Amino acid sequence: MIAIRPEERDDAAAVSAVHTEVFGRPAEARIVERLRQAAGFYLGLVATDGGPIVGHILFTPVTLRGDRSSDLVLALAPMAVRPAWQRRGIGGALVHAGLEACRDARHDVVMVVGHPNFYPRFGFVPAAPLGLSSEPAMPAEAFMVAELTPGALRGRRGVVVYGSDFN
Repeated sequence: MIAIRPEERDDAAAVSAVHTEVFGRPAEARIVERLRQAAGFYLGLVATDGGPIVGHILFTPVTLRGDRSSDLVLALAPMAVRPAWQRRGIGGALVHAGLEACRDARHDVVMVVGHPNFYPRFGFVPAAPLGLSSEPAMPAEAFMVAELTPGALRGRRGVVVYGSDFN
């Protein structure tokens, strides 16, 4: 039975193992650790299968720099589900639960750099036609945004700045 719950402090080693296994290298696990330490707001969820952690999703702030102002939006990155548990809806469950938790925390915009055939089912659309670009530059088809509050992007244009912790 798969359960989704908030990440806890004691989950760090298991979360790191999930990302290392999924991405085949420790780089993403190190990104998670840096973001966890640097972020003022950090929302991590884990998927468990009767105990062991089999998936993880992370949301942290990034800056949306406009012509006259800057504000924070959230970035979904990274997300991972262990290969043996993939194609069972766990990734989708993590995204749904994560977006709902972001709404509950009163965040209204989430960015993602991800697969254009996966994320649109959760409300993500290409960001460029809405006047958003990224720094560093991301592939247009992968750089997407979801409004968690309808109209949240009205009048908001600019560059989404991913900090060095994402490198």
